[in-house]
Amino acid sequence: MLDLCLLGCGGGMPTPERFLTSMVLSYNGRKLLIDCGEGTQVSLKIYKLGFKSIDTILFTHFHADHIAGLPGLLLTIAGSGRKDPITIMGPSGLCNTIEGLRVIAPSLPYELNLIEFNAEEKCSQKMGAFNIRALPVDHGIPCIAYSIYIPRNKKFDRQMAENNNVPIKLWNTLQKGENCKYQNVVYTPDMVLGKERRGIKVSYCTDSRPTSDLIQFVENSNLFVCEGTYGDEEKFQKAVEYKHMLFSESAEIAKQANVEELWLTHFSPSMINPEEYLQKTRNIFSNTVLGRNGLKKSLGFEN
Repeated sequence: MLDLCLLGCGGGMPTPERFLTSMVLSYNGRKLLIDCGEGTQVSLKIYKLGFKSIDTILFTHFHADHIAGLPGLLLTIAGSGRKDPITIMGPSGLCNTIEGLRVIAPSLPYELNLIEFNAEEKCSQKMGAFNIRALPVDHGIPCIAYSIYIPRNKKFDRQMAENNNVPIKLWNTLQKGENCKYQNVVYTPDMVLGKERRGIKVSYCTDSRPTSDLIQFVENSNLFVCEGTYGDEEKFQKAVEYKHMLFSESAEIAKQANVEELWLTHFSPSMINPEEYLQKTRNIFSNTVLGRNGLKKSLGFEN
């Protein structure tokens, strides 16, 4: 199972009711964190998600509400006894930004592997079970949307194995995707494995205006976590000016991209009651959920 937790749902600044937007994905005991604004480690502590098993941190961009919590988090992870490297990814400027933040966290017992994504083109990276894709989006500074894909192993096909005269003793190894040589014959996984099976796809976008590329990028996601900075349609000009989205715009992307579920997040501090805009949003995309601190979900492979 892929376990997800939205650590906060606020944008701009934390409030007593809303932690800043970030999310943890957990799979097979390892964790990936997206964004780390002020107070992120408080959220991790409240929801008992742990620190030591965070292997990868993704940044959408370098506004303070998305990255200012990093130095404290790195020090807390150091205090957990971690020695293995942590990989940090983000748009252009990542290395300089991390170097600046490290002034207040200069000594860590583990290495940081920094990967900068080109802010002008799609990129991809594999980290353990997480296949990470990055898409430049439309914000005031270089900003990236992410999709994280967990592939599913092909199903073992006994009939195929028998038709290819594969010895039974090799079936288990080949099913794991490894080649085998037996009695001077090389056997490959494609001799025992059937068709590709759908994995799990989670997409995440804050902060951005809608783009046509984004629709294709998040297409067929099991879950699409997207900013909804404003709910009121009268905030449209403000959304354009500051390069954010309305609830309705996020819902339209979800609809066109045929995603299964939409979580709205990154609410403006000025939006006191997001619930009042929910029904109109659901009229566009019915399976819309308002983000909240600690919102959780588990995603499994289809039968």
